[in-house]
Amino acid sequence: MSTPSKNTICLWYDGGAEEAAQFYAETFPDSSVQAVHRAPAGNPSGKEGDILTVDFTVMGIPCLGLNGGPAFAHSEAFSFQVATDDQAETDRYWNAIVDNGGQESMCGWCKDKWGLSWQITPVALTKAFTNPDPAIAKRAFEAMMEMKKIDIATIEAACRG
Repeated sequence: MSTPSKNTICLWYDGGAEEAAQFYAETFPDSSVQAVHRAPAGNPSGKEGDILTVDFTVMGIPCLGLNGGPAFAHSEAFSFQVATDDQAETDRYWNAIVDNGGQESMCGWCKDKWGLSWQITPVALTKAFTNPDPAIAKRAFEAMMEMKKIDIATIEAACRG
């Protein structure tokens, strides 16, 4: 057994931890499933032998998926923010999440089918709305506020005025 990370993100699932971990591993680079652990005894969320936890990594971040049952759901208070280099990468991640039973939201946010929130954020967007010229930053931010999936060309056009 390897030494566990000192800090691991624990994500609560209602029975979908292994499927979610496999999806993340197939979708994002530097992501994998390390281990699947079964419950040694019956518990409030399942019976002995059911998948209880899944050790996985999402883009280098260690995570533990806990099949804890329906008591808690994910919320926008936690999200993975994925910085993308271009429109193709933005589209690839966004479409993978949304087309796999997820749902679109505003300003580059979407949810996967397990209810976990993702911010698919092009680096160009971050640079634009943090531009030292307040007029450029404002135009970029206002353009973003009208979008679901971020369109880099539209952000760049807003920066140019």
